Amino acid sequence: MLQVRQAKLTLEDGNVFVGKSFGSEKPVAGEVVFYTGMTGYPESLTDPSYTGQILVSTYPMIGNYGVPAGATENGIHKYFESHKLHISGLIISDYSFEFSHWNAEKSLSDWLKEYEVPGLFDIDTRALTKILREKGSMLGKIEFEDEKIDFYDPNKENLVARASCTQREVYGNGNPRVVLIDCGVKNNIIRCLLKRGATVIRVPWDYDFSNEDYDGVFISNGPGDPAMCTETVDNIRKTLTGSKPVMGICLGNQLLARAAGANTYKLKYGHRSHNQPVLLRGTERCFITSQNHGYAVADETLPEDWEPMFTNVNDNTNEGIRHKTKPFFSTQFHPEASSGPTDTEFLFDDFIDKIKNA
Repeated sequence: MLQVRQAKLTLEDGNVFVGKSFGSEKPVAGEVVFYTGMTGYPESLTDPSYTGQILVSTYPMIGNYGVPAGATENGIHKYFESHKLHISGLIISDYSFEFSHWNAEKSLSDWLKEYEVPGLFDIDTRALTKILREKGSMLGKIEFEDEKIDFYDPNKENLVARASCTQREVYGNGNPRVVLIDCGVKNNIIRCLLKRGATVIRVPWDYDFSNEDYDGVFISNGPGDPAMCTETVDNIRKTLTGSKPVMGICLGNQLLARAAGANTYKLKYGHRSHNQPVLLRGTERCFITSQNHGYAVADETLPEDWEPMFTNVNDNTNEGIRHKTKPFFSTQFHPEASSGPTDTEFLFDDFIDKIKNA
């Protein structure tokens, strides 16, 4: 059994939660957010959209199936959403010291230590989540005994520049050719495009791809405030003057909206779960979706030639936009949904079809 050390999580409103360490024992600070997924912690912890955040799991027991092997396929990790952990810290209620899974290679504790990410268990995550739901996401810090650290607001930094790749990379060798703007892309987006026969040209967030040979543009998910990504928005805006199909996911939805001329804003505590219901506008079709975002598009600011595509059934916030005449659309949720559900993966087919019919 682990030799546990006491540590505390302090919120900017003065609330303090004392727990036990099961990860790296270094102090960290960031934005404290919660997610409600019952499974999928290897995928969530490697999701670049969590850059700069201390993640609180509402599911009571974490770690029981360990961490899968770091195998690669098509040049990317087979079981993870990126090449490393992106969270700043992990807060849970009960840590499973024993793990069992056919593909498990190491414990969650060892994995956190490997990437120097602190983790606390024996925290009242129900009480913590209630505070975050009532007051909204807030800054917090994890400290060990006399090791002090200041609060840090990751949203004041260009987190996309941290999460994006640093050079152009190509995956696959098929048609169509898709430029993927990497703002902190999840690997399953690349997998979904490759599965549909595409060549994926992955480029950094601020890369001018106007001279690339491509058939469509894909704008990825990513962390932080979309207003920080002015270079990305400028490059997308150039694309919108043409007619090559464009699709965006999560942050990609916000960046496409800003390129079109709309505004974005910060949500009180965001959407981070596997069970967000969204309604396809103009229909009665409702889909259950996976989401991880803290910002949203302001519907009322969309230009006349754009319209909302999906709406969140819980709070009526925007869940996607589309151009009324050109093949441009995006979703705030994750159609590739790793981990689950995959109800809306058909949107990748729609994107490829738009390219073929362009």
